[in-house]
Amino acid sequence: MTDAEAETLFARIRWPKTDGLPVCPDCGGCSSYDCRRASGAPRWRCKACGADFSLTSGTIFAFHKLPLRTYLAATVLFVNEVKGKNALALSRDLGVQYKTAFVLAHKIREAIASEIKDAKVGGAGHDVEVDGCYVGGHVRPENRKEDRKDRRLAENQSGKRQVVVAIRERPLEGTSLGRTITSVFKSEDASIDFIKTRVDRASTVHADESSAWNALHSRFDTKRINHSVEYSTEAACTNQAESFFSRLRRAEMGHHHHLSGIYLTRYSREMAWREDHRGDSNGMQFRTAVTLIARTKPSIDFCGYWQRSKAA
Repeated sequence: MTDAEAETLFARIRWPKTDGLPVCPDCGGCSSYDCRRASGAPRWRCKACGADFSLTSGTIFAFHKLPLRTYLAATVLFVNEVKGKNALALSRDLGVQYKTAFVLAHKIREAIASEIKDAKVGGAGHDVEVDGCYVGGHVRPENRKEDRKDRRLAENQSGKRQVVVAIRERPLEGTSLGRTITSVFKSEDASIDFIKTRVDRASTVHADESSAWNALHSRFDTKRINHSVEYSTEAACTNQAESFFSRLRRAEMGHHHHLSGIYLTRYSREMAWREDHRGDSNGMQFRTAVTLIARTKPSIDFCGYWQRSKAA
């Protein structure tokens, strides 16, 4: 694909209603004229408000330095992986520095996570599973056995351990996949308000025997499963949430090896998106990701970070 073909593809995905004809991101005007830069980069000037804009203006790829073709290639490589794409492999595939690939991957994660922003799941007749998965906080054990400490005790832990709480909607009859919403907390107890906000009150909630979920009974029809006795029953089951956590674990161990605490929310939402779209074709996943990229505003965390003008 040439640079011109990449630009045409991105324009058609970003502006589907006009079949790729430019639309001003400031005022929404469809009347503009070409004022390309000397380098040949596409640029337009809106006749209504006079603002200059490019293909990526107002998107998460705004202010990009690499050719747009490289960014689309990165998106293809990113969505093509089943359990995640680490920044080192992405940098080698694209022929860019590790830091460039790291920032690019996080921008894509931010864009695809916007799909479930403020979304609610469940409803009357819907089953929703809730569970938590503790990540991070590993402490390397001492060499000699007599020097090792019981890391299960709170006083012997690093304090960096966090829990990814997943809300997994079961698919209804006739549909293939439900939706997955995740967030990160210090403990499962701290996630109750998040769950109440994101799950419809008429839903039937399934959870395990953890005491943290006792508070759900006051708001939802809640069914519990004791995993020390059995994995599932006809009445209660959290296997869908456990399936999501298995993919998150495989991504951590097999691809990333370490999920930094400050970025854990981004990684968990990436895996939720992959879980929800795993039945889609590669081409459909690419177009969905690029559509979300075109709709997402420039990143707050990864825009201007090199000047340290904004806190990352």
